[in-house]
Amino acid sequence: MTKPTNRRVFMMQTISVAGVAAFATTAAQAAMVDEKDPQAAGLGYKADATKVDKAKQPKYAAGQQCSNCALFQGKAADAAGGCPLFAGKQVAGKGWCSAYAKKA
Repeated sequence: MTKPTNRRVFMMQTISVAGVAAFATTAAQAAMVDEKDPQAAGLGYKADATKVDKAKQPKYAAGQQCSNCALFQGKAADAAGGCPLFAGKQVAGKGWCSAYAKKA
């Protein structure tokens, strides 16, 4: 009787590990912020900071981008990372919005 129990425990553990791995992969691939999203548009978000319209966004200065913003929740070299302004979504590391605050 110990063999079926061990096999059952093994199968349950395998299924649990697979479920956790699938959840972690899904969480790591959070959706990117869409420039047309109402909140993003309101903040003047652009996925590519070099395409910011300086006439519409006078706060923008060359060299400012999400990856060197205090709000960016990734590493400076990351292509994308979280931002508390866009909960559950990622911003492009080379992006920009009017809430930009230089990282200390």
